[in-house]
Amino acid sequence: MTKIFLQALKGVPLTPPPVWLMRQAGRYLPEYKELRTKAKNFLNFCYTPEMAVEATLQPLRRYDLDAAILFSDILVIPDALGQSVAFKEGEGPVLEPIQSVEGLRKLEIDKVLDHLAPVFQTVSTLSQEIPKSTALIGFAGAPWTVAVYMVEGRGGTDCGTARRWAYEDPEGFGQLIDILVEATSQYLNQQISEGVETIQLFDSWAGVLSESQFRRWVIDPTIKIVQNIRKENPDIPIIGFPRHAGVQYETYIRETGVDGVSLDSGVPLDWVKNNLQPLCTVQGNLDNQVLMAGGPALEAETREILEKLSDGPFIFNLGHGVLQWTSPDHVESLINQIRAER
Repeated sequence: MTKIFLQALKGVPLTPPPVWLMRQAGRYLPEYKELRTKAKNFLNFCYTPEMAVEATLQPLRRYDLDAAILFSDILVIPDALGQSVAFKEGEGPVLEPIQSVEGLRKLEIDKVLDHLAPVFQTVSTLSQEIPKSTALIGFAGAPWTVAVYMVEGRGGTDCGTARRWAYEDPEGFGQLIDILVEATSQYLNQQISEGVETIQLFDSWAGVLSESQFRRWVIDPTIKIVQNIRKENPDIPIIGFPRHAGVQYETYIRETGVDGVSLDSGVPLDWVKNNLQPLCTVQGNLDNQVLMAGGPALEAETREILEKLSDGPFIFNLGHGVLQWTSPDHVESLINQIRAER
């Protein structure tokens, strides 16, 4: 059986398009909230294969989705490298900041794969348990975005400390990026070995960079990761997500060679159709706020995306993850509307 999600990534236009949602497993589901109470903390949740498998499968039991994404977090990489990482209730991730070359000496790349063995066990189990028509997506954070968390010590900032380090000492900052390129490549190749069928690179903070810095810290590291994956796994499709990249999405696609690109909600649909779809499969880009709002606005926004993008290679998704206050009924309405196109 050829999975329609993988067909779309090969450039085949499908009506209706395949659909999955970023953070489709998460806090908006009551069954997820119940499961989460059984873990000591969020990293423990990610590193307990039985829980991570269950979290990944939960949305598949509710909704007719074409792909499942491994339940984990982009910050398992700094944790595996030896940086102190904690998820605090009401605060999100808190890391011990690394803001100089001296701080890089604490990082141990040789321990990454052993540390992440529970994640690979989760992938292996999922590859056997997900429905045969459902594709399994692996993922990692892209080097720039993971570096931002490692340097700033948390999310939700203007990335100023990371950006200044990159300007003031590009060679030193580049050493951190090089470590992350290598760790991320190893991590994704091992996910593929355990059974994921495609991977997505999340570069959530790509949009804060100037044109020159975007090329150096987003495009160039992504090129290296794509090359490292294709050396070992030449047939695995790769999706990039340089969030808020604007017109630089086009340069990103042309230079990195990704098979698909995920789009944030601010990218104009006509521009996507004319400039990006001829280059690769596009994925997105419903506003997660309208999914939370539901009703006529959700129907109208969904219809517009379907009308504008379904003639080309396209995967329906959000422009960012499902918000925790979203009604599960709104997700069901969305999926039903997309399926009604058949």
